[in-house]
Amino acid sequence: MIRVIRNVGAATALALALTGGTAAAQESGGVLRVHLWDSPPSMSVLDGVNPLGARALMPVFNNLVMFDQHAKQSRLDAIVPDLATSWAWNEDGIELTFRLRHGVKWHDGRPFTAADVKCTWDLMLDTGPEKLRINTHKSWYKNLEQVTTNGDDEVTFRLKRPQPAFLLLIADGRSPIYPCHVPPAQMRQHAIGTGPFKFVDFKPNESIKLTRNPDYWKPGLPYLDGIEYPIIKNMSTAVLAFVSGKFDMIWPYSLTAPLLKDVQSQMPQAICEMTPTGVNGHLLVNRDKPPFDNLDLRRAMALSLDRKAFIDILDQGQGDIGAVMQPPPEGQWGMPPELLKDLPGYDPDVAKNRTEARQIMQKLGYGSDKSLPIKVSTRDLPPFRNAAALLIDQLKQIYIDSELEIIDTSLYYPKILRKDFIVGVNAQLSGPDPDPVLDLFYGCGSSVNWDGYCNPEVDKLIEQQSMEGDAGRRKQILWAIERKLAEDVVRPIIQHNRFATCWQPYVKGPTMMVDSIHNSDRREDWWLDK
Repeated sequence: MIRVIRNVGAATALALALTGGTAAAQESGGVLRVHLWDSPPSMSVLDGVNPLGARALMPVFNNLVMFDQHAKQSRLDAIVPDLATSWAWNEDGIELTFRLRHGVKWHDGRPFTAADVKCTWDLMLDTGPEKLRINTHKSWYKNLEQVTTNGDDEVTFRLKRPQPAFLLLIADGRSPIYPCHVPPAQMRQHAIGTGPFKFVDFKPNESIKLTRNPDYWKPGLPYLDGIEYPIIKNMSTAVLAFVSGKFDMIWPYSLTAPLLKDVQSQMPQAICEMTPTGVNGHLLVNRDKPPFDNLDLRRAMALSLDRKAFIDILDQGQGDIGAVMQPPPEGQWGMPPELLKDLPGYDPDVAKNRTEARQIMQKLGYGSDKSLPIKVSTRDLPPFRNAAALLIDQLKQIYIDSELEIIDTSLYYPKILRKDFIVGVNAQLSGPDPDPVLDLFYGCGSSVNWDGYCNPEVDKLIEQQSMEGDAGRRKQILWAIERKLAEDVVRPIIQHNRFATCWQPYVKGPTMMVDSIHNSDRREDWWLDK
């Protein structure tokens, strides 16, 4: 039987068994082949919306600090040193100073210094001479006033106000240190880092290849000779290739429950985990395009949703109903079920909700003799296509007839950011912490505010929760934000996804985090027991 792990305790035990518990048996050598389910738009982690590139390229880079690669949750107490050896806050809680490692080199042989750290954040803050094409990280660091250096080995981040969770942003897998001497345009084509693996090449729709960094600053690491990502978009084809031994691991968090059963029936010795992802799927509506600028129309669309049907039909029960933040227990900040059910649009009586939705639509002039034609856009990946098809079926219940528009990933995010859509099935992060999520997706004028929502009252609450150091009080503010977003019908959450990951039993080291898809891909201590 495949071991499908659904709880933090069991998964942590597995991680220990595959890492520290077998330290004496670790072997060097071999190339890890990890299936990649789509072609990223570039090789830059920082430029544009690039979740696939960020995850595939994490082994090329280092952060100042990172999350313990074998912790199941991305928490403050799971942050460990990386390029920084130590860090400390000043008494006011607005200056965070890092001491840096000596002797670290970039993959091209140039020395790493504090100047590289400053250049990285000048790039993200858009205050340096070099510019990103699409700067999606600027909103993350809205509270960062400046970064200063003290010689080559010390750097200080000065904030505008206290932000207790700021270190979580620095530890995120999408906050790597970039080299000062390499232009952003070159990083889009050929990434240069300080990490355990060097970038070799990227052939769109074919593969990404990395090779071992023999000069890595962590003695004895990495164990692998390289990592290759063969790109296979058809997941049924990917499963067949995996069970036939053509690669060692399915792209993390990509297997639906039905596909997991396919692996189970064909390769019972595989090791698999079904885990939450820290990602939610939601209904995206362009509120600037009539008639969708009408709040009542958007409310009717939200009331049409049968969230349980999405989870049961598409994922055989493997999913969670929640608001903006990932629900507990895997999510640390989400609203509990007893409060969730009272949010607008979350009444479990779907028939009653749809009756109300049809009444709203009829007042707006729609009915069985006059439907509203729309186009539903989504990414060209199975979970998105399937969710969009089910959404189309549900919207029919309230006199909305939809046409499906499937868009290649490399084109999808730029199209959405241009507001070149009507309705979509979209996805965004729901954790692990509110700070990298709320302002980025819901703040007025933020860089990845998909539909342009802006509410000054919500902005104030977002800032309040970011300053709050007490977890209990912070949750109360967060739940007020979630309620307000539901009342304003801002991207109604359809479900919080759970997906499976499978790997060959000889692959040692993987830990699937339960609240983030971006923080556990360094792979510097993975090895092949062949």
